[in-house]
This record gives sequence, C-alpha cells and structure tokens, in this order.
Amino acid sequence: MLKIALIATLPLLVFFGNGSDQLLPWLVSNRPAATNGTLEKLIVASGTVSLDLDLKGYDTRRLASAPSMYTLDAENNAFFTVMSFNGEFRGHLPSGLPLAIRQGSGLAAQLSTSFQQLVIEADPLGGQFELSVRDSRSGFHFFNIEGPEYSFDAFSRTLNISGGRVLLAKQYAAEIGRPADVGMLVGQISIQAAMRPIEVTTVVDGEVVSDVLPAIKDPNAGTVPGPDVVVGDLSGLAQFGQASGTQVGLAVGTDSCNYGTINLNWKALPDNDHPVIPQNLYRMSGGATNDERFEQIGQSSVKHAFTALTNNLCGLGCNGIGGSQLGSGCSDPYSASLNSGPNLGSRAWINPFTGAYPRGDSATPPNNHNGHTHTGPSHRILTEIADLSTTQNPGATYYAEGQYITPHEYAWCQTNPTQCNMNNNVSHRRYSVTGTGSPFSFSPVGSTVRSKSAITAWTGASFSDFIPAPGVDGIGTIAYKVTNPSPGVWHYEYAVYNQNIDRGIQSFSIPIGAGVTLSNIGFHAPPQHPGWTFDGTVNNAGYSSTAWAQTQTGSAITWNSETFAQNQNANAIRWGTLYNFRFDSNRPPTAGDATLGFYKTGSPMNVAVQVPSLAASNVSVAGRVTSSASRGIGNAKVTISDGNTTRTTYTSSFGYYRFENVLTGVTYTITAAKKRYTFTPQQMQINNAMSNLNFVALP
Repeated sequence: MLKIALIATLPLLVFFGNGSDQLLPWLVSNRPAATNGTLEKLIVASGTVSLDLDLKGYDTRRLASAPSMYTLDAENNAFFTVMSFNGEFRGHLPSGLPLAIRQGSGLAAQLSTSFQQLVIEADPLGGQFELSVRDSRSGFHFFNIEGPEYSFDAFSRTLNISGGRVLLAKQYAAEIGRPADVGMLVGQISIQAAMRPIEVTTVVDGEVVSDVLPAIKDPNAGTVPGPDVVVGDLSGLAQFGQASGTQVGLAVGTDSCNYGTINLNWKALPDNDHPVIPQNLYRMSGGATNDERFEQIGQSSVKHAFTALTNNLCGLGCNGIGGSQLGSGCSDPYSASLNSGPNLGSRAWINPFTGAYPRGDSATPPNNHNGHTHTGPSHRILTEIADLSTTQNPGATYYAEGQYITPHEYAWCQTNPTQCNMNNNVSHRRYSVTGTGSPFSFSPVGSTVRSKSAITAWTGASFSDFIPAPGVDGIGTIAYKVTNPSPGVWHYEYAVYNQNIDRGIQSFSIPIGAGVTLSNIGFHAPPQHPGWTFDGTVNNAGYSSTAWAQTQTGSAITWNSETFAQNQNANAIRWGTLYNFRFDSNRPPTAGDATLGFYKTGSPMNVAVQVPSLAASNVSVAGRVTSSASRGIGNAKVTISDGNTTRTTYTSSFGYYRFENVLTGVTYTITAAKKRYTFTPQQMQINNAMSNLNFVALP
C-alpha cells in the first residue's frame, strides 16, 4: 500500500457564496423544521488531508527506493466552505482544497506532473459524488471520492471527514491505459480541519434578522499553541559601508511577529534567552529563462535581539506585552541599519535547533568584538560585487531571507511536545538590484513570503525535505531541476539547503550507471566571513572556503568537504546556508535517491530526487494513420526525428506503420503526411515500446 500523507495548504480555489440570501433558501429546502436559529458559513482555519493510495498495477514507473510519505505544513484560512445550523453540520458549498504538495517524483506520469497542484473539489450536492480530486490548473480528473462520513464538533468547530473511498475517475483511467477500471477502489481519504465562521446569520421564523461577517485576521490569528516567532516582514535591503576588495556588506530589516499564544522570551544580553537573527541573500539565474539555478550569494553574522516592542504588524491583535518578552500577537521591528551592526555575533556559537548559545557574561561571550577591526563588509551579508553587477548577471532575480533562532521555542517544545514551532522561522522577499559596482541599491518586488525559505522561490524546481533526526535536530531541503538545453543533453541542478540542522552536511552523492556520461561538473557555495577573535571557531580561524572535492566512480558522483575529524572549521553546509551541485549528462532524468553525509554526527540518508537514467535500450514504435472517419490511410509518410537524425517509413494499405530500434530516453517529433490530409505532429519522450502512437486526419 502506497501511503501518501498530505499535510497541505487549503486555500479556496473556485467558489465562495454571496451571503445569507443564498444560504437561507438552501436551509429551508433541506431542513423543513429549521425556522429559528443561527446559520454559520465556515471556512478551514487549518487542516490536514490524508490520502492512502494503493496504485499497485497502475504506477509502473515507481521505484522501490522512492519515498512514500509527502508532507507540508498546513496554511490557514482556506475557503473550503461548509454550513452549520444551530451547531449541526448541514453540508458544504461547491469549493476546492488545493494541496500544496512539494514532491511528486515516482508517481504515474500524469499524477506526478500534477502533484504540486492537486485540488480536492467539493462538488454540488445531488451529484453522484460529493468530492473529487483534480488538477487545479488543467481540471484533469484523477479520482472520485465515495461515501465520506462527516463529523462536526460545534464547540471546537472541528470538521472530520473519514472513510471516503477513492475511486479511479474516467479521465485518469483512460490516461494510464486502463479504461475498463473506471470506478476501481484505489484508496481512502480523510480530512481533519479546524473551521471558523466567516458569516453568521440569525434566522427567526424563516426570516434573516441579523447577518454578521466576522473580521478575517491574519491566517494564524494568535491561535498557534506555544511561543512562535515568525519573520513577518523584510524591508530596506541596502549596502552599508564601503566595499573591501571584491566584496560588499548588505543588511535587510526584519519585523518579527509572535504567532503563538505564549509570550516569547526576549531577554537581552548577557541573558541567553532571546532570538538571534541571521540574514541571507540568493540569486536565481542561468539558462534561457534565467531560472536554471538558485544560489546563495551572501550570508551575515547574527543580530542578538533586545527589548521587544508592542507593534501589530501581522494583524494578530497584540496583547501589549513587550520589553523582555514579545507578547502574543505582537511584532518587533529591526530596521536594516539596526541589523547591519557591525556588532553582530558569530553563527558558530549557536545550535540552530535548540537555540542554545553562551551567556554574554560567560568565559565565551557570543558577541565579543575585542581584538579585531571592522571593514565595510564585516559581519554583514557578505557578497561578491560580481554576484550583484547587473552587467554580469543580466535578467537575474534576487531574494533576501531573514531567520529567527530562539531557545524559548525549543524549551517549550520539550515540555509541550505537540507545540513545537522551531521550523517556520524563515521568510523571504524578492528584490531588484541597481548598479554595476559598489555602491548598489535595491528595491522590493512583491510582498514578504512568510514562513517560507527563499529556496521555495526557485521557479520550476522540485523539493524534497529531509529530517535526519526527528525531535533531535532540524530540517533541510534538497531542491532540484533538470532541463534539456539541447538535443541529447540534460542539465542537472541540485541545491542543498540546511535550515536549522546543527550536525551540518559534509557530502552529497548522485548515482550514475552504465551508459551515463557527465560533463560541466560544478559546485557553488556562498563566501565565508573571515575569522576574528572570539568568533567561536577553532583557533578563531573562521570557516574554510575550500571548494568541495569531487570524485566519480562507475556507480556515483560525490562531492565532499573535509570531515569533522579532519577539520572542525571545514566548509560543511552549516545551518542557514545553501550549496549547489551540478552537471550535464547524456541521459534523461528518472526517479532516484541522492545520498547526504552529515558532518558532526549521524549516518548518511537518502533523499528522493531525479538522477540520470541508465543506458538506453531499443524499442519499437508503432501505430496507425486514419481518416477522420477512422478508415486506414495507406502509403502515408511517417517520420520520427530526434532533432539530429530523421527516419521515414510508409503505412500499409490499412494505415499501419512501425519503427524498430528506437532509442529510449530521447524526445522525438513524429509526423504523418499524405496528400489531401492534414495531421497534427506529436512530440514526446519515448521511454518504452509503443503500439498506439496514432494519427487521425483533421476533418
């Protein structure tokens, strides 16, 4: 049984009613005795969808090593609309639950393509099925859901949908070549959602006497248990100080918000119970559309927070607590100039998962600047001038990222294990760059994307999250993208992001096999700050900037830094950093596993990505050419071309044709031609033998 846990974003896709004037006739027609009471229209405040599929026999491409679990944090205030009357569940309105799935590798072709844009649709009442699963963009119909059971708790306003039987829909059954299996049971679905009202209507004797639209606050609206600091806004990205050599120093303003119900400790140094704030800069560039790769080009030291204010940037409703605590719902601004330091502390002192670092009055204070001088880039977002120059990076886009690391969230998690909020403290915002050399200026493009790391802005990429030791260490992401820049050449781009994993990452490996050749092998890492007295590194030497070594065997290509035993200052992927690995190959992608090796402790782990497929095989490609009336067309010319080589054959008197020894893993254009007839060319990647590549003449 293939189990896919979908912990998903649930915003409205299709429908939102126009008020009680539509709800009341529905209520009267569906509940004759309902003449007095309170009618509520509710939406999803937060939710979890679990889809348990058995695609055995349908998912022929799936590898045994591919993961079976896909998760993503739920977003709140989704407009999946249901109704209750006097606390009794009365049904749903036509609406949709888009599922923000970030990884779909290994599933059958159409489902894999749509896996980042699935939607559960609540269909109009009275139809054969109440729910269905579709592609939110194309409308492609995958599954129908039969027999779901609804349970609504009016006190807690929670809705549970369970026992829904997942059936193959006609369109998907046809796409996978199993049209006779329409309606086949392939799994079960359940939905658990916290609801909140968006319209409350009081009905007396069948007439509306009061109609209230409760205010919609920010998604979390102070309902997250525990303390929960989030970067609510990024602003004011700017260069500070003069360039030093080939580098400049930047800083970005961060406005924090406490989305939790518990006041967050904000005790200034020498106390070590307050957040620290690192800043990062990224660039997306390369390829025909300037989105081939996503690289980190700058990182800062950390700002030690002090004296929380009581603003209400995130619209949560600040409780007025400030100073040594950031109150529930409150926000605290740090301007770019404040975050520029230059008195920022080293990252080396900090465990990013627990938030632990030494006290300021200890023998090893975490923010000591004695014994060294500052230049313009010191401790700020250290960035190469060449990485910002608009002449050297035409068409590139840039993203600033802010992060909060705090010991209070971890301490709360230890005593309240269901209230752990350490993994949502990163936000990003896009900026445009002006300048060919120092100084540079920056302008925001769009709004801050809260609780999402910058890597999620990589256009067209796929994402695999990994947690090396759940409950013990933090999380990371491998983002990857495979492009086909020229016939027979595939470019593989991988970005390994460590959000808050203390153990660090020391090696990265991709499997290769027979017939796979690699070229243009590359590596990229952001610049490291030089060491300074009391910076927390061994001998105050700072972290190494040595590029990772690269080795290739008959079974894998591997990049690695020095081990922890060899060098405790090695250039490992430490928290808050992203490194890139890339190559070109003669083979198209297939589902496989990258292997991560950790720096301080822990066994290697596999993470699902796309890798070059093994050596090609030769197969046959056949089909039929017919008129619009389904009569075979004889002596029609059929060609198959990979862009370099073209082969031709002619159909039999009944319209059949066949090509032998067609190389798999290659994208071909197949055409048919015959006087007095017009056919539409077909372009596709051939991976297996085909017997039904047919052409039908246009009317």
